[in-house]
Amino acid sequence: MPRTKKIRTTKELDKIVTGVISKMELSTYAASKKYKVMQNDSIDNDLFTEYKVYRGLRDRNGKGVLTGLTGISDVYAIDVDDEGNRIPVPGELWYRGYQVKNLIAGLDEKEFGFEKVAYLLMFGDLPNQGELDEFKYQLANARQLPSNFIRDVIMKASSKDIMNSMTRSILTLASYDNNLDDNSIENNIRQSIELVSLFPLLAAYSYHAHNHYNNDESMYIHRPDPELSTAENFLRVLRPDSSYTDLEAKVLDTALIVHMEHGGGNNSTFTTRVVTSTGTDTYSAVAAGMSSLKGFRHGGANIKVRQMMHDIRDNVGKKNDRKKIKKYLIDIMDRKTFDRQGLIYGIGHAIYSISDPREEILKDYVIRLAKEKGEENELELYEMVEEIAPELIMERKETHKGVTPNVDFYSGFVYEMLGIPLELYTPLFAIARIVGWCAHRMEEITGSGKIIRPAYKTVMERKEDQ
Repeated sequence: MPRTKKIRTTKELDKIVTGVISKMELSTYAASKKYKVMQNDSIDNDLFTEYKVYRGLRDRNGKGVLTGLTGISDVYAIDVDDEGNRIPVPGELWYRGYQVKNLIAGLDEKEFGFEKVAYLLMFGDLPNQGELDEFKYQLANARQLPSNFIRDVIMKASSKDIMNSMTRSILTLASYDNNLDDNSIENNIRQSIELVSLFPLLAAYSYHAHNHYNNDESMYIHRPDPELSTAENFLRVLRPDSSYTDLEAKVLDTALIVHMEHGGGNNSTFTTRVVTSTGTDTYSAVAAGMSSLKGFRHGGANIKVRQMMHDIRDNVGKKNDRKKIKKYLIDIMDRKTFDRQGLIYGIGHAIYSISDPREEILKDYVIRLAKEKGEENELELYEMVEEIAPELIMERKETHKGVTPNVDFYSGFVYEMLGIPLELYTPLFAIARIVGWCAHRMEEITGSGKIIRPAYKTVMERKEDQ
């Protein structure tokens, strides 16, 4: 193992502070300490059982440990009979007492529902026409970044990680808020509306900055149109020619609605509530939610699906041969190919076992969009994987719990057909989920009043003082 430079003097210590000692040297030092972390931070699996600690805040059946109450949404996938047996049922997603599938079905063919459902989640009731018009006006009016913000913040230090770029912009926006620390409900409503309105701009402009500085492509800064919906405006500011079809905007609007909220227990929403409970400001709480969402186990899952499906296509060829597809899926599960993790991404969910209502809603629009884009052959591949993969997983795991495609299975395909770059898949999730985060933040402020502080059992070995 290479020896690292020993720091013996104050002058040498100052070199680290001033950055004279190279990052490579520090990386070598970090590598030499890896074994210590792995040795000292590993906890015996049996201790989790002994102390009845549920990893991931889930019990042995996969049910989340109850940590709070909410009136904002509900995820229903398990029924319990008179004898206490848990029975999987078709999944349902509810927003403020309404099934999401019914909210979407109740929209006119050319009506965009993001704003209506956002109002419902944030304020608890469906708006009448006057309330909806006023809410849309407030969103449109707030969809303006501070002077020179694009140049001074978004275009500086551009990154291919758009989630990180957006998070930096969110925290910088706090510097422009004269009432940053006012934690009243009315101030939180104002801040929430501003963030909901600005997220599409932060995502699109951050991508264009990255595409220009890192990919050497042209940069486009289109202004939003106050007469357009959130989905339409995102396509307008993203695309070089600002054009889109009615179906494209409708599909994106639907995708945003189904991603908007998913119960208080999902990681990013729970993170937002935990951070909110400390009394911090809206920007910090939302930035924490962003940091949670970007993880590949959470909001980044649809990227993995898209990469996996491209890998399958590259290896089975253009013809959708069922036997070849099944064999390749088995190879994926056997860790012989793709990322060698043994996972068929987009298949299976921690809560849903019979069906994911979001996937069912989205698939209806996927079929229509695939026809418009001439992608029927690719859709057929998805449908074959959707049919074969659950059977293979259930055989391999020998589980009686159903396995179903989740919302990530088709969302990446939707975004690809819309021509949305891979870097924006997770940011699109954030554009939708910001509404749920803000609703839960206001519920936490209104109904809690206590800092969330769970307990950890120490298994530390006490040592004699040296």
